[in-house]
Amino acid sequence: MQPLDRNRRTLSLSRRCSRPPDVPAMNAPVQMTSPSAVAPDLAAMLDRLRAAQAKDKPDYAQRMDDLARLRAAYKSRIDDFVAAMSADFGRRSRHESLLSDVFTVLTDIDHTRAHLRQWMKPTRKAANGLFWPARGEWRYQPLGVIGVISPWNYPVNLALMPVASAIAAGNAVMLKPSEHTPRTSALLAELLAGVFPDTRVAVALGDADVAARFAALPFDHILFTGSTAVGRRVLMAAAPNLTPVTLELGGKTPVIVADGYPLSTAAARIAAGKLFNGGQTCAAPDYVLLPRAQIQPFVALMRDYVERHYPDLAGTPDYTSVVNDRQFQRLAGYLEEARAAGAEVIELAKGDPARRVFAPTLVLDAPESCRLLQEEIFGPILPIVASETLEESIAYVNARPRPLSFYLFDHDHARTEAVLDSVVAGNCAVNDTVLQFVQHELPFGGVGASGMGSYHGHRGFLTFSHTMPVFYQARMSGMSFLRPPYRGLADQVMRFLTR
Repeated sequence: MQPLDRNRRTLSLSRRCSRPPDVPAMNAPVQMTSPSAVAPDLAAMLDRLRAAQAKDKPDYAQRMDDLARLRAAYKSRIDDFVAAMSADFGRRSRHESLLSDVFTVLTDIDHTRAHLRQWMKPTRKAANGLFWPARGEWRYQPLGVIGVISPWNYPVNLALMPVASAIAAGNAVMLKPSEHTPRTSALLAELLAGVFPDTRVAVALGDADVAARFAALPFDHILFTGSTAVGRRVLMAAAPNLTPVTLELGGKTPVIVADGYPLSTAAARIAAGKLFNGGQTCAAPDYVLLPRAQIQPFVALMRDYVERHYPDLAGTPDYTSVVNDRQFQRLAGYLEEARAAGAEVIELAKGDPARRVFAPTLVLDAPESCRLLQEEIFGPILPIVASETLEESIAYVNARPRPLSFYLFDHDHARTEAVLDSVVAGNCAVNDTVLQFVQHELPFGGVGASGMGSYHGHRGFLTFSHTMPVFYQARMSGMSFLRPPYRGLADQVMRFLTR
């Protein structure tokens, strides 16, 4: 198929996984095998899923059973997954893994199972008044086969949550996890193979070549989580097939601290969101806008937070390492560039490059041309931008591409409403950071350069469903009077309708 081959040559997706033959020991190096040796037959996978889906669409009982078995199987392997994620990162906080990749998945499945019957019910809708007693409704149909391309930063959460949503909507699923967390990806494949037949869920392990071919398959919907640059390539790969795409991307996530808000509270909540998972979070604060007079007090508060929560940064198991050398060097390069441009770089603790422990770092007065202020940071570096008024801060945010997340710290209700009306972002939290991601009733996604579409909770069910409108005509229809030849009563009705 020509579009597939063309995209195979041009599409390079950075968040994928090469397939180890088995789950390696947690302390063993992972051997990255050649693409040709492990590349799965993706077209055959998709054909098998599509044929089974066409023959037997899962009903409510099947979907509930699938979700229950997925939850039970995952819960029984929690320790294995936590160990795999830690080994893949080099060091990952156990508690952060439990919060971000276990708690979120289990509660998401629980919420879905609690509401699935209601979500699946057709929604009754009234017909236009002139067509009474006809009626309408919305019916929710499975789209078919969903392709999920998941990243490395939350390798279980961002794989299993969309898989669960797609299963809840009655679909079959193909999952493509990341090569940067190969132990976790292999364990995901093993888990899902034990829960689902390969006619309902399939996992494609492989490198960037496999990822390119995966994105170019004629799925009924693709969900991709990753960078904006790679998201563009996924969209291009999907375009020849007219495949609908949900993109959860990233970008520069701003924080505005309004005048009068307690700076100590803001600093603690910003630090907590920024340093979780070693800063490797798409919704992490990316820069803070503060009046210049508050910058040094904010620096002191951030330093105090790090000293209290990570007293031995290099040795504590509570601080997550950068996932690989390439990402570590990228972050170090950001700081070198900022220093060379005259910015003040403030390390809040001592890191350990040998173990990829990157020190929490603040950057003051970085020139606008620095990559720190142009690209998504995805690490524990936080630039602080001087901004003297709330209006100036809003203008700064709005002059840049629309962010995935936006954070405002303010206790003034009227002022908060004004800011929320002025800034367009994929999602927002007021007086905290990151926690909007784990709210079942709040869809999560981006807008513009930070993504398109959303999922989580009911929105996830709707994203992976086709809402089919149905019109039910009554036994007696007034439209029978509007048939040729048009005269008499038909003329009177048309005069009434077009008055």
